[in-house]
Amino acid sequence: MNIQIYGTGKCFDTKKADRYFKELGVKFQTIDLINYGMSKGEYQSVKQAVGGMDAMINIEGKDKDLLALLRYLSEEDKEAKLLENPKLFRTPIVRNGKKATVGYQPEIWKTWE
Repeated sequence: MNIQIYGTGKCFDTKKADRYFKELGVKFQTIDLINYGMSKGEYQSVKQAVGGMDAMINIEGKDKDLLALLRYLSEEDKEAKLLENPKLFRTPIVRNGKKATVGYQPEIWKTWE
């Protein structure tokens, strides 16, 4: 397994995902979304795996103005705005090659073993 966990230091679900893989003894890489973001290629791969961009957006985020703006943008502009503002992503985003999940989903991660 080649696990990558995208998240933030303050996100409890990201910490739980880290702990889940540590307890299994699975090596993983943690990537801070706020500092490093996500490349366009990684974003496209995750988007395809989780069923679209809407599954990746944290609709309960703190930046309500930016979330409201997303509703009125074209699909292409939404993606650009999302990549510019990684705090809008729902975390953790866990990748294993072409497979990916958004949020804390250990029941799916078990099937990756």
